[in-house]
Amino acid sequence: MAASKPVEAAMAAAPGSGNGVGGGGGGGTAGPGSGAGTLSRWHVALAIGAPLLLGAGALYLWSRRRRRREAGGRGDAGGLKRNSERKTPEGRASPALGSGHPDGSGDSLEMNSLDRAQAAKNKGNKYFKAGKYEQAIQCYTEAISLCPTEKNVDLSTFYQNRAAAFEQLQKWKEVAQDCTKAVELNPKYVKALFRRAKAHEKLDNKKECLEDVTAVCILEGFQNEQSMLLADKVLKLLGKENAKEKYKNREPLMPSPQFIKSYFSSFTDDIISQPMLKGEKSDEDKDKEGEALEVKENSGYLKAKQYMEEENYDKIISECSKEIDAQGKYMAEALLLRATFYLLIGSANAAKPDLDKVISLKEASVKLRANALIKRGTMCMQQQQPMLSTQDFNMAAEIDPQNSDVYHHRGQLKILLDLVEEAVADFDACIRLRPKFALAQAQKCFALYRQAYTANNSSQVQAAMKGFEEVIKKFPRCAEGYALYAQALTDQQQFGKADEMYDKCIDLEPDNATTYVHKGLLQLQWKQDLDKGLELISKAIEIDNKCDFAYETMGTIEVQRGNMEKAIDMFNKAINLAKSEMEMAHLYSLCDAAHAQTEVAKKYGLKPPTL
Repeated sequence: MAASKPVEAAMAAAPGSGNGVGGGGGGGTAGPGSGAGTLSRWHVALAIGAPLLLGAGALYLWSRRRRRREAGGRGDAGGLKRNSERKTPEGRASPALGSGHPDGSGDSLEMNSLDRAQAAKNKGNKYFKAGKYEQAIQCYTEAISLCPTEKNVDLSTFYQNRAAAFEQLQKWKEVAQDCTKAVELNPKYVKALFRRAKAHEKLDNKKECLEDVTAVCILEGFQNEQSMLLADKVLKLLGKENAKEKYKNREPLMPSPQFIKSYFSSFTDDIISQPMLKGEKSDEDKDKEGEALEVKENSGYLKAKQYMEEENYDKIISECSKEIDAQGKYMAEALLLRATFYLLIGSANAAKPDLDKVISLKEASVKLRANALIKRGTMCMQQQQPMLSTQDFNMAAEIDPQNSDVYHHRGQLKILLDLVEEAVADFDACIRLRPKFALAQAQKCFALYRQAYTANNSSQVQAAMKGFEEVIKKFPRCAEGYALYAQALTDQQQFGKADEMYDKCIDLEPDNATTYVHKGLLQLQWKQDLDKGLELISKAIEIDNKCDFAYETMGTIEVQRGNMEKAIDMFNKAINLAKSEMEMAHLYSLCDAAHAQTEVAKKYGLKPPTL
């Protein structure tokens, strides 16, 4: 069950935050900060149940062990067909006058009132179908006034029908008011809840819309595409709104050393990440192996490089700023290094001017300009600007055609754009230039596997699996190869072997928190071992308390367990660690979905089935 293509683009993996194209280990999609990766969330869905509705982050999951409901309405006074437009009025036909009494005398005033109310409603239905909505409203109003107050179901139908007529006239406040009356009389009235959700959407009451459509989704067993799409739509809007405000005022946060090292490992032609050259060190330091280096000239950039080697990352931006302010010898390198760390701490707005300047600097080397284009292109992709991203990558290829990084990272962009053949061609170009670059070889295998899996081509799937075997045999120290192979094995339900691959990955990179998350999800899918899965994800947080993917996954599982407060806490922790506005929007959507389910449980006593 793969995520949809737009979802994939919204979930670009950040190096170190997911296994390559699909999440964590030695690199991944070129650029920091857009989340745990497409395949990470895909495997959450596979592990803990289906179906999965994820846009920028609608979260409606339930256990696949639960039997599907039989088709038909639930909690709906008039019945509901799946995927119906819900535009028509409803209500049973009016009974013959006097038919309310067993003796047929018709002497009951109550039944006469109800009969007259039903007759007015039926007349209103005829006007409605003829497009005469004002007259229909008058008839439904008459039905409401005639209906005995204790006839809750009938009265709720009349209010809902009048709301349907108001909807045709786009009188959204009246729609919401009448639907509220209908729901007060019949709290599980699906048509009224959904119509009110649409009215709230039109009135820009997103929170109220989300609560109503969440109730509808639960009542319908998550089977109706219309309500699912509305939930997804409003969650995306809420997520974007919340993220825009939060991201603007967020405190920059340096990611973990493992994340940073993993990010830089995805580049092979990046000058700024290379170890200091001998000429940059003092003669005294050349004789002091293993001791902290002292640079021989007063250069902010060289001090920043020294701090990189010492993993003292918090001082790098300030030292680069000194070099830039002094317009020193290494100004271009300092601009690029500062921009890179701005990206790593999630400050894209601060990074862009530095990248722009490097790209336009005539005195900057081709390698520096190409690297800046790669990073700016990745930043554009994270900001959902694929055309600008593609332009930057293509320009990088033009000015530095022998730069393997260009093809490696452009290949990952092509995967996100679902241009797998072009992605494979880029990976091939990278491999021709760097035959020993294991990461590109592993990601090429994964691209071929995804293409075959999506096309349901079993022979190509087997060829891709064989390719993985060759990669890990040729590059036994490449943790990424094992991690991506494990994801493919999980798809093929070869769980035991997938578990072995994750173990090998952990042996090579014991500090890679993301691998523990994937291994935990595997336990859920393979053995339905919730305790073991949570233990491994908790281990990931213990290893790296800045691993947003671990908090997000823990939150997703807690939603399934019905622990909404804990889920919301986990999502909020992930939000505070998000490195891009797009990732933050996705996480807010998950959090808002959990909040909505909490409110629906309080108001209507409705809860989705739990694990």
